[in-house]
Formats: sequence, C-alpha cells, structure tokens
Amino acid sequence: MDHALHESSLHSLPLLARGKVRDNYVVGEDRILMIASDRLSAFDVIMAEPIPGKGALLTQMALFWFDKLGHVVPNHLTGDAPESAVAADEVAQVKGRAMLVKRLKPIPVEAVVRGYLAGSGWKEYQESQSVCGEKLPAGLKNASKLPQPIFTPATKAEMGEHDENISFAQMEKQIGAELAAKMREVAIRLYEEAAAFALTKGIIIADTKFEFGLDADGTLTLMDEVLTPDSSRYWPVEGYQEGINPPSYDKQFVRDWLEQATVDGKPWGKTAPAPALPAEVVAHTAAKYREALERLTG
Repeated sequence: MDHALHESSLHSLPLLARGKVRDNYVVGEDRILMIASDRLSAFDVIMAEPIPGKGALLTQMALFWFDKLGHVVPNHLTGDAPESAVAADEVAQVKGRAMLVKRLKPIPVEAVVRGYLAGSGWKEYQESQSVCGEKLPAGLKNASKLPQPIFTPATKAEMGEHDENISFAQMEKQIGAELAAKMREVAIRLYEEAAAFALTKGIIIADTKFEFGLDADGTLTLMDEVLTPDSSRYWPVEGYQEGINPPSYDKQFVRDWLEQATVDGKPWGKTAPAPALPAEVVAHTAAKYREALERLTG
C-alpha cells in the first residue's frame, strides 16, 4: 500500500482551498489541480488518521464514472496530465491521485439523489413520511427502495459545518427555476444510469450527491468527485435486506464505530477533534474502498 498523504504541500502552485479531502491549487487563469488526499471526514469532522491509498482509489473511481457518464453532461476534466502542472520533486504527491480540471463557477447547491431510504432520509421519513418536502408512500422501512429516485438538494456548508437539506422551492429561489430544473433532470439521469450499471456488478448505489458548476459559456458542468464511496452509499447486493442498515463500501463502517466511541468517558459529540481511529478500523476502511473499485471496474 502506498504511503499515506494526509496533506499535500506544493511550492510550485498557489493553494486555492483545502477541503475535507481535496487540496485545490491554481494552475494559470482557467485550471485547477485537485489532489485527493487520504484524509477521511465523518460527520463533517476530519479524522487525524489518513486511510492509506484512499485518495488514489477515489480518483480512479471518479475518472471511471466521468468517462462512463460523459454522454449525459459535460464534466470538468481537461484531459491534461496532472503531473505536467507541478515541479519534478512534487510528482509523487500528484501521481495517481490528482485531476487537472477546468475552473468553473460553482453552483452553491449539492444535487443529492436518493434511490433508497437511508441515513438522514430515513430519520426524516419516520417523522414526516417525506424527505426534503418530497412526500413518500406509507409503510417504507429503513433501506427500502423508493418507487423512483428523488432529488433532495442541500446547501453546501462551510468547513466544519453540516450541509443542510433544503426544498426544491428553496433551491429555485437560490439559483433560479430554469437552472434548478436542469440540475434535477441531469442529476436523476446520472444516478439512474450509474445505479443500473453498478447493479450489474453486484453493487447498489443507495444515494449520491453531485456537484455542478457553470463554464465560461454558462454550460452546466459536472465537477468535483463523482459517485465515489465518499459521496455515495454503496451496498453489496448480497448483504442487502429491508429494515436494517446494509453493510457498505463507504464510510459507514467508520461512522458506526464513531457512534459508539467515547471521549473522556462520554459519547463523542461529533465535533472536532475526533477520537483516534484504531488501526483495524483504518485497515478495514481502506480494504472496503479497494473492494468497491475492484468490483465496479472488474
């Protein structure tokens, strides 16, 4: 397994922003170098322990999906080699874990699509029989497949804050009705095509979030990461049944561990700093990410 990269440090390019997982650097006036670190965030808190190889696995998976779904919507890839943008002594930080992408105007709403009832959606359904204002039929259980995928947007939070679910009407107010409708249509189509393909590989994609931006011509463009276990719930078909949290290929294993974790004898309050992840949790999580990529790409 390759050496873990918790944080990149390039001297040849100015740092634009450091996200939960990705470090973005400015390349000229119209491009960004996105480096996927091995950081892991859960409950919007970054863990101190990196997951070795995770950034490279995420990058390979995102590139796989960008290629497979390129006919649905344009994406931010430039086709240029990331290594070409950095100094020779920085190539090791970039190789296999970076994308050289177009600089876009980001749309400040996350496009969340749910095909199954899980996580915060399941909690909300129990209270209101709806998710983000989308009414759902009675009698659904945890992990139930929905009659059809639903679009449940969220506002993108500042670092350390929690993303907030909003209604489609709020999204329309924020970015305009036409763009909101286009984003919903494209996001649902992306999800349906990806979910159908993943099923042929024995993987259920329960839900996912997409991020979009606008290019210089105002064209809607898929950006950031796409359909990785960091932005999606991946369930193996053979472990799936309604009524329980299925085993997963994503961060759920870490989340489940953190739900039981204590700090100074009290349950962890989901604020930084996070409890230290044991070596076996790190190793198990790395193995899950690897298995998801191998299964998906065959």
